[in-house]
Amino acid sequence: MLISYREALNQAMREEMRRDERVFLIGEDVGHYQGAFKVSKGFVEEFGRGRVLDTPITEAGFTGLAVGAAMAGLRPIVELMTFNFGILALDQIVNNAAKIRYMSGGQLSAPMVIRGPGSAAHQLGAQHSQSLEAWFCHVPGLKVIAPATPRDAKGLLKSAIRDPNPIIFIEAQLLYATKGEVQEGEYTVPIGQAEIKRQGDAVTIVAYSKMLLLALEVAEELASEGIQAEVVDPRTLKPLDLQTIVASVRKTGRLVIVEEGWRFAGLGAQIADSVYTDAFDYLDAQIVRVTGEDVPMPYARPLEDAAIPDRARVRAAVKQVLHRA
Repeated sequence: MLISYREALNQAMREEMRRDERVFLIGEDVGHYQGAFKVSKGFVEEFGRGRVLDTPITEAGFTGLAVGAAMAGLRPIVELMTFNFGILALDQIVNNAAKIRYMSGGQLSAPMVIRGPGSAAHQLGAQHSQSLEAWFCHVPGLKVIAPATPRDAKGLLKSAIRDPNPIIFIEAQLLYATKGEVQEGEYTVPIGQAEIKRQGDAVTIVAYSKMLLLALEVAEELASEGIQAEVVDPRTLKPLDLQTIVASVRKTGRLVIVEEGWRFAGLGAQIADSVYTDAFDYLDAQIVRVTGEDVPMPYARPLEDAAIPDRARVRAAVKQVLHRA
């Protein structure tokens, strides 16, 4: 069935809340308003206010409450209105959720999902347009997921809710209205498993979240020029399925990494380092990264567009590794 990314997330949470009464949703406007992006539409009516909890504007407070609930045996889903606001909850996420299993010697855990929109939308300004996934990937004890399609969003969110660890689940804001095929019936997508979204043999393009859609667009354009790009979607950023990425690079001999986050110390740098370590002898060109610019996101639309990867930059990167620049 063809549904939107938003609907896929709604289905995933609804199915898991029906399946397991320990699962509850907490966050700003998740109840009466049905979520800032209407992901929790209809939840209060079905599950009641005991399991769909509206909170004040207190990210550190309600995230900390959820950590405690997870330690006590519940399965909270924390909705951040945007991951930009998640900065206020970093102490709870990094020092409590991510570390409690280690610091308790395995006696306690925090099985919880922290989800919400990330990256830039359109003209939201420097404080609301950040791609912060590299921050969370840096922290031991956290798993980080960034699905690009409705099918993956639903399957991975269901897996995340069932996982015994704290999960960071990043949903690009501009993906909510996008549509894709989602199979009917019960299914999950395994955490930590990448997927080849397009087969090719000329170059590997690794991209995730909404940058995957950009990579696929460019790959189709290049096909008309006789260049068959293989597009790999990590889906899970940590743990990273390096095996699938390396296998693709060994086949194509070339790699372009596309990410919206900042270039310095970005996730793409880690992917490049790992590929250089595991597949250096197979590379026929240096790895090229296409990233967001290392600047606060401008508000003016032309400047915002200049700060975010686009088709021209991805095409140029592919031509560079193919020595056709």
